Amino acid sequence: MEKKQLRWLITVTLCLVLINSPLPVTSNASNHKYKKGDPVPLYVNKVGPFQNPSETYRYFDLPFCMPGSTHMVDKPEALGEVLNGDRLVSAPYQLDFLVERDSEVVCRKRLTKDEVRKFRSAVSKDYYFQMYYDDLPLWGFLGKAEKDNKADPGENKYYLFKHLHFEVLYNKDRVIEVNVRTDPSALVDLSEDKEVDADFMYTVKWKETEIPFEKRMDKYSQSSNMPHHLEIHWFSIINSCVTVLLLTGFLATILMRVLKNDFVKYAHDEETAEDQEETGWKYIHGDVFRYPKYKSVFAAALGSGTQLFAIAILVFMLALVGVFYPYNRGALFTALVVIYALTSGFAGYTAASFYCQLEGTNWVRNLLLTGSLFCGPLFLTFCFLNTVAIAYNATAALPFGTIVVIVLIWVLVTSPLLVLGGIAGKNSKAEFQAPVRTTKYPREIPPLPWYRGTLPQMAMAGFLPFSAIYIELYYIFASVWGHRIYTIYSILFIVFIILLIVTAFITVALTYFQLAAEDHEWWWRAFLCGGSTGLFIYGYCLYYYYARSDMNGFMQTSFFFGYMACICYGFFLMLGTVGFRASLFFVRHIYRSIKCE
Repeated sequence: MEKKQLRWLITVTLCLVLINSPLPVTSNASNHKYKKGDPVPLYVNKVGPFQNPSETYRYFDLPFCMPGSTHMVDKPEALGEVLNGDRLVSAPYQLDFLVERDSEVVCRKRLTKDEVRKFRSAVSKDYYFQMYYDDLPLWGFLGKAEKDNKADPGENKYYLFKHLHFEVLYNKDRVIEVNVRTDPSALVDLSEDKEVDADFMYTVKWKETEIPFEKRMDKYSQSSNMPHHLEIHWFSIINSCVTVLLLTGFLATILMRVLKNDFVKYAHDEETAEDQEETGWKYIHGDVFRYPKYKSVFAAALGSGTQLFAIAILVFMLALVGVFYPYNRGALFTALVVIYALTSGFAGYTAASFYCQLEGTNWVRNLLLTGSLFCGPLFLTFCFLNTVAIAYNATAALPFGTIVVIVLIWVLVTSPLLVLGGIAGKNSKAEFQAPVRTTKYPREIPPLPWYRGTLPQMAMAGFLPFSAIYIELYYIFASVWGHRIYTIYSILFIVFIILLIVTAFITVALTYFQLAAEDHEWWWRAFLCGGSTGLFIYGYCLYYYYARSDMNGFMQTSFFFGYMACICYGFFLMLGTVGFRASLFFVRHIYRSIKCE
């Protein structure tokens, strides 16, 4: 029955994500055929500092030419688009199919001093604009600054581009590609606080191409498929594979030899001198399966980690089948919200089942803890960052209606599935499988050297998995916190599998050395060591922010470190679960292989 429920849950997840996010190009809403003179939808989206991807504003927050009141239409947006900060509004430009225009005037404006200051501030911060034409993205900069390293910033020159040149490629009755460039000779001088006249114009040229409609998105993924980028990606893979092979070989050789000697020694001791004092990991056989402290928190962490692991696998499945093609606006955010809601049953089942195996009694409190362990910090972070976005009047501030929708999803889907999963886990009647009996009183742990402490062990456990993924991290960061496009999900999936393998092996090795030192409190240690890679990733965030990016300002800084803290915390829970599960399997195996009185 449980397998049927899991299959049903996965099927519903995939269906809902596919429904809520546009499918690949051949079937999305832009799959229109046009005749000459037909209007083709052009929407302006947002503007913002190029170096700050989270700090974006509505296009018409700047005093551009407004379309007529009858032509100004807000495009309906899906949940993921709103979460992504998209705010699409009909543009004042008319790019009708196969209709060329030469220096068409959009409007003639006399910019006031305040409007000049707004544009000058935007140009000085390298603002870019983003539009969508037939669901194809196009960008450009608002203007240019001539600074010439002058000592006095007041002597710098700032210019606004007032003439846009659109070039549209078509194949028969389909739009294939669109590009926009600015005319460097058509400028408005914004250097002084005075009123200026500006004639905003645009030109449209059409060119025929042989590129088929099905491949019109390929150019957006070419940057990550360039030979030198692929070489770096494959170098990352090879580096990670060598790390895995060396680690696996080293651990297999050492552990198998040491364990074989242990098994032979313990078998010999049983045959020759049964009253001989035991040493090593066999000595603590009566304590190794003693339940950990704070078992409710421990079970909740395992439940949350299992859910996050399921989310990662399902998102990779969607990515590998092509759902997250370039500029499929909001598809990833929609997928994350829907999958998180529908996989909450995994968290409830795992947490309640394990908590009951540990002879816990207050499973309701454990379920509440499971539901809030990851959601709680994420919600608090969101509240703070959304307040910051509201103060900046940025598009990252979610509208009240979107917040209501998310709350309803949490109340009507996430919470009920969490409770149902918890009830199923409580009623599963599963028992904790301990191959040896636990004594009534715990043995005293002998004094250990400093490098066997929790923090040094976490540092050792986290460094190796991080070293296997750090090359790929740059491309992921440049995509999430920059303007690069990441499309090689197959390589990313391989790196993810390598990360799981290395995490499991290093945690198992450290668990063995801990038990060999007669330290039986391995439960939390295995979880913390497995999850410590998340701390290294957050350390990489500091390096990336200060050394590899140009992000600045309070809003961008708070968004970067706030949301990355939540993501790294999620990695901590997920990899901690993987590390503990691997260690539990290993510990059960070695104690099942010896005879303990």
